[in-house]
Amino acid sequence: MDIRKDFPLINQTFDGKPLVYLDSAATTQKPQVVIDVLSEYYSEYNANIHRGIYHIAEKATLEFEAVRDRVTSFINAEDRTEIIFTKGTTESINLVAYSWGRKFLKSGDEILITEMEHHSNNVPWQLVAKFTGATLKYIPVNEDGELENPLQYINKNTKLVAVIHQSNVLGTLNPVETIISRAHEVGAKVLVDGAQSTPHLPIDVQDMDCDFFTFSGHKMMGPTGVGVLYGKQEVLNEMDPFLGGGEMIKDVSMDAVSFNELPWKFEAGTPNIAQVIGLGSAIDYINKIGLNTIYQHGELLKEYALERISQIDNVTIYGHAQDRGPVLSFNIEGIHPHDLAQLLDQQHICIRVGHHCAQPLLTKFGITSSARASFYVYNTTEEIDILIQGIEKAVSILK
Repeated sequence: MDIRKDFPLINQTFDGKPLVYLDSAATTQKPQVVIDVLSEYYSEYNANIHRGIYHIAEKATLEFEAVRDRVTSFINAEDRTEIIFTKGTTESINLVAYSWGRKFLKSGDEILITEMEHHSNNVPWQLVAKFTGATLKYIPVNEDGELENPLQYINKNTKLVAVIHQSNVLGTLNPVETIISRAHEVGAKVLVDGAQSTPHLPIDVQDMDCDFFTFSGHKMMGPTGVGVLYGKQEVLNEMDPFLGGGEMIKDVSMDAVSFNELPWKFEAGTPNIAQVIGLGSAIDYINKIGLNTIYQHGELLKEYALERISQIDNVTIYGHAQDRGPVLSFNIEGIHPHDLAQLLDQQHICIRVGHHCAQPLLTKFGITSSARASFYVYNTTEEIDILIQGIEKAVSILK
């Protein structure tokens, strides 16, 4: 199946050269069908949802809520009320940190995360620890980029484990099912950050048995500004709202308020209507391709890229986990990654450099910055060849 034709940006040329986009871990390209759905909403039935009884408002509401059903099926949640729309993974994690963490954690409790967490699954828990007096602890990462004996850090004081499913730096896929099982044995809740894994792998939150699961639309060919928080119904019912305002209420008087039912209790104000509808289109597109196909293509690109990049002189590749996704971080001795990226950009090759919002992890590897190439279903081995040629040309200039 030739899907590259579906993506307008990667079919453009710049100075007669193709755009080689290798930064899908940051955000994916959007197929034309998703772009068309956004345009259709704004041009044909732009209206607020849940309130209006006129035709286009009712259509907008139906389209919006239909996406909740698609997400429910996509991650195999038990009930549609367990799907909360947010503006992204970061907001989803902050919602849990604020509404669950600040309510249920106390001094003496332990929050357990890993050294490879994205800042969005680190900083909120630092804030919660300061607010509640709970202790924040880290599961260490070994030289191969894998968690070092994660189960030994879960104990009777552990109340919340927050773990990234797939590292955005190393590509490491963590054994979340094993971690969840052990955490539940001691009565702890578990949040899984699925921002990087959801675009590549079939997700079954019931089989996984996590208490919370989060992901972002823009990393799976959907629009920016929309994300999902899944939470077990019984856990969400115990939590207080994250934001106050319209839609999340049942009744308001001058001195009292009662809250709406799930999921709307956590969806205050006008949501990102167009973006949610666009997410639904992205899910349809992914289902049409098939997640197994996406996974197998990612494996092919990952293995090819590892082979080609490892042949570059004086290159260091970070992370050698046996189970990893199509993400590759590296440095070349004597060359600053920002210089490398700038020269690649002149050849219209897009990679990410910096700390990748994971400074503690890079510190663990003794670096402050790295280059990162990440691949998705629309990429090809030929583009990896162009990347290698571009790196070789940049090295010849910088050396």
